[in-house]
Amino acid sequence: MALLGLSLVWPMPALADQALRLAVMAAVLYFVARPALDFHVTQWAGSLLIGVAIFALWIAPDLLFPSYRHSFLFENALMGAARSTLPESARHDVPVLWLRGLRAVIVVPIIEELFWRGWLMRWIIAQDFQRVPLGAYSAASFWGVALLFASEHGAYWDVGLAAGIVFNWWMIRTKSLGDLMLAHAVANACLSAYVVAAGKWEYWL
Repeated sequence: MALLGLSLVWPMPALADQALRLAVMAAVLYFVARPALDFHVTQWAGSLLIGVAIFALWIAPDLLFPSYRHSFLFENALMGAARSTLPESARHDVPVLWLRGLRAVIVVPIIEELFWRGWLMRWIIAQDFQRVPLGAYSAASFWGVALLFASEHGAYWDVGLAAGIVFNWWMIRTKSLGDLMLAHAVANACLSAYVVAAGKWEYWL
């Protein structure tokens, strides 16, 4: 959010903007979150399939019902609208697309899984979250994180909620941040490829 605010106050060329976002997020991971990183994957096939399933779930409503996303449930003052933040002038700029894709596929899954399922799901159960094992279940933590994850995705809150439920279930099943990061990365990789190939830029909020 801070980077978004900075780009509004101090507009930058698209390439510089994407490079700065990627660099800052990577630096935060390296200098702040490195002790918490665990990339060990226990369920390779399942995590890959979960990622592909989330991608299919994400685009299915818009493919099946083309005007679906334009109803008041998704376009309103609270949720905004499904519009890309990537300038039209940058949508055929290969370096910009690579940087935006790298952020979506590598950095975002790590940061989001550390926050949502590595920390918040446990913190809701007990504020001394480090004493709560990964994948621990409570109804409040499961549904609270799913709803907050949905709200993060604005006009895509419905598929965000469905994805949050699946990701939460997979964390409870695998008890592995590495599996969640892999599944999230696969979903984002499929979606990024679809965005570029089909010109569906609105998915890159």
